[in-house]
Amino acid sequence: MGKRTSKKSSSLLSRSSRTPKRTLIRSHPPHSPIRDRGDRVGDAASSFGCKKKGNCRMWMRFFKDGHSEVLQCHKNVILNCVCVLPRDLRILGPVFSRSSNILARDKAIIINLEFIKAIVTAEEVLILDPLCQEVLSFVDQLKRALCKSQVRIDDHNSHVDQEMHPSVGQAFAHCEIVECEQRGLPFEFQVLEMAMEVVCTFLDSNVADLERDAYPLLDELVNNVNRKNLELVRNLKGKVTHLFARVQKVKNEIEHLLDDDNDMAQFYLTRKHHLNQQNETMAPAGTSNSILPIVGSDIHQSESIIGNKYNSDVEDLEMLLEAFFVSLDGTRNKILWVREYIDDAEDYVNIQLDNHRNELIQLQVILSIAMFSIALATMLAGAFSMNIPCPLYDVPHLFAGFVCGISMASFLLGSIFLGYAKWKKLLGQ
Repeated sequence: MGKRTSKKSSSLLSRSSRTPKRTLIRSHPPHSPIRDRGDRVGDAASSFGCKKKGNCRMWMRFFKDGHSEVLQCHKNVILNCVCVLPRDLRILGPVFSRSSNILARDKAIIINLEFIKAIVTAEEVLILDPLCQEVLSFVDQLKRALCKSQVRIDDHNSHVDQEMHPSVGQAFAHCEIVECEQRGLPFEFQVLEMAMEVVCTFLDSNVADLERDAYPLLDELVNNVNRKNLELVRNLKGKVTHLFARVQKVKNEIEHLLDDDNDMAQFYLTRKHHLNQQNETMAPAGTSNSILPIVGSDIHQSESIIGNKYNSDVEDLEMLLEAFFVSLDGTRNKILWVREYIDDAEDYVNIQLDNHRNELIQLQVILSIAMFSIALATMLAGAFSMNIPCPLYDVPHLFAGFVCGISMASFLLGSIFLGYAKWKKLLGQ
């Protein structure tokens, strides 16, 4: 029996040794609480996602204190970490990759703007495919911003530790005031601001490149209409339409958020997080009845503070969204100007083609009149050339006079028709 047990244990060990391992790239020092939390997530990722490498996707995890790590895990691990629904991850999938969405959930914000696909919570942000060339700029800006914010918070905490500890409601109000003074915007708003800034800058640079290539090409088409230039303008119109649709999608999503204050209020994840912490602090398991009035007063005090700050926070988010809305509207106007310039160039080319077509029609009318006159003279000549007895054949020197006469008659008839056409302005001015 002992031998069988040892064989079974050795087989289990060999099976576990064959389990693929996940590689983590961390920017924080070892033996830190952030590392321990990342290791727990990594173990969950290895247990869920690494069994099926085809379903694993690369994520970069940024914590609120500035530390980061790179994960390659299954979507189930992400669902357990950020508490979102599977349909929220489908928005970040390949099916809806070209759509623009900014959705607020109970504990997270789903951002899908162009190449930036992220899940933002009150404490961290998860970025999908962080090694893409377009996403690297967003990752760098986010890393610099979080590091600067953490330095300011550490400096402030060193001064706060020397002061007295306030009551529960005052502590919550103090925490809110400190956060607004130190950061200006909550963590999730900072991430949203940087994401929209990167996207707007990227779209604006694409429009600038489009303008730089479009105007010389359209001028060349106006000066020289040929097949090559027409093909280049056709490709240019496709780029303009595609870029306009991308800008319009982002603009419509921001406009949709600006139209509903309730949706904007759901974006304040930090307030929800602090409110949950406050409720847990003010309702301990062994609370006595003697201190219930004090706790109740603190609850009402904190709720009044939250109610007073509700409108200001919505206004802050509204101002943030309006700034990028105006920026996208300006980018959209640039694309419309390029489109109008293309339409003007096409109209000018069509006018040139119509002019050439009119000239060809005029030439056809002149040739038709000349052919009619010559055909009349040819008919008379053909009638007299028939082998029919006629006394005129015996008249000397009649051939030369007859030829000259019908030639003059055909020329006179053609001149009459041309004069009539000019009188009716059928041949232009």
